[in-house]
Amino acid sequence: MDILIMAGQLILGLSILVILHEFGHFIAARAFGIKVEKFYLFFDAWNFSLFKFNYKGVEYGIGWLPLGGYVKIAGMIDESMDTDQLAGPPQPWEFRSKPAWQRLIVMLGGIIVNIIVGIFIFWVLTIKYGETYIPNANVKYGIVPGIIGKKMGLKAGDKITAVNGKPVERFEDLSSSKVLLDKTVLSVERGSQHLEVKVPPTILNDISDYTIEEFISRIPRSKFSVDSVSGEAKRIGLTKGDSIIAINSKPVPFFDQFQEVLQANKSKEVQLSVRRKDTVLMMPAKIDAAGKLGFYRPKKEVIPEMKTINYGFFAALPVGANKAWDMFSSNAKGIKKIFTGQVKANKAISSPIGIAVMFGGTIDWIRFWSLVGFLSMVLALTNLLPIPGLDGGHTVFLLIEMIKGKPLSDKFLERAQIVGFVLLISLMVFAFGNDIVKQFTKHR
Repeated sequence: MDILIMAGQLILGLSILVILHEFGHFIAARAFGIKVEKFYLFFDAWNFSLFKFNYKGVEYGIGWLPLGGYVKIAGMIDESMDTDQLAGPPQPWEFRSKPAWQRLIVMLGGIIVNIIVGIFIFWVLTIKYGETYIPNANVKYGIVPGIIGKKMGLKAGDKITAVNGKPVERFEDLSSSKVLLDKTVLSVERGSQHLEVKVPPTILNDISDYTIEEFISRIPRSKFSVDSVSGEAKRIGLTKGDSIIAINSKPVPFFDQFQEVLQANKSKEVQLSVRRKDTVLMMPAKIDAAGKLGFYRPKKEVIPEMKTINYGFFAALPVGANKAWDMFSSNAKGIKKIFTGQVKANKAISSPIGIAVMFGGTIDWIRFWSLVGFLSMVLALTNLLPIPGLDGGHTVFLLIEMIKGKPLSDKFLERAQIVGFVLLISLMVFAFGNDIVKQFTKHR
């Protein structure tokens, strides 16, 4: 069932974005009087479609090959590779007959719409839900680093006070792109010591292997007590309000220490020291194979007191736009890191399989629309890449034409389109294969 929910959310989210992207090209072409012959979600390779109809001279449909979508614009060399119409003289309603600046707007239409959609989604989410975060000042006991954080030199209980000299206001910012993608130095308080810890520029490789939670846990360090119980915890008599202070005489004042000891004693008998009011009780217990005892903590102990900022209709717009821009610029920095060799391509590139995992196996509309907004900005950036076949490739050729004062030859554009198609298919095969391998090799 989880797989079906993941697939359903993936198809819905990407279909919305592809349709809106192609609508950007469609509306720009129509605005300049250019004839649009087809508008398709997915590709109708070899002229086979799952569904189609004609309306006002345009064929609308759904293809069988789920690799995006397209609009077929008259007089343009595009994904369809239909060059027959180019054999005749240019017609006034054709793409090739229009001034270069108009054709440039048509090519950028999809990207512009994706940017607008991303900003709109984050604007609406900000209006409805505001911004809720953990103030860094409320993190009393410091951080819980994972495998990656410990390798960098961070320790449980460290308090990170600044990033590149700028005070940290929101605890969540410690796992943001500002930390992971820039040349970042963390200012750390460790007891009476003041340290500086550098974030390695290759950290995204490790995060791809281990997940972001193995950098710095999204939940700060905390003390703990028992709330509700089940399984072994219930059998041995733990009750609400109890505090486990030691396991096998080893003190565990913080929950991350308690978890570490449990993981080291899977399927073993241990002796718990439990404080109940003013009494300390000794309770033998059997830890299960997953390293669990069987109780929940009070919610107020799990997450420190949070802060919510609500915004009005207009005040939310720059906040939403800034979130969208951060995602656009962060992905641009990520691409740069791939080209400079700081991040391996197989660690950074994802296919629809990886995107489906991001959506998850449960329906959460806030998460869904946040991911759609994120993917809208990713789609805008990806289409800006100067690869033949993408909008960025067409844009580069148009800019060259505007500089030269004459268009590139149809033969050159045809060959460039073929090269671009081969590159994109190769990239897609690599991404799918990469995500399949990741599912079997990712550290659990």
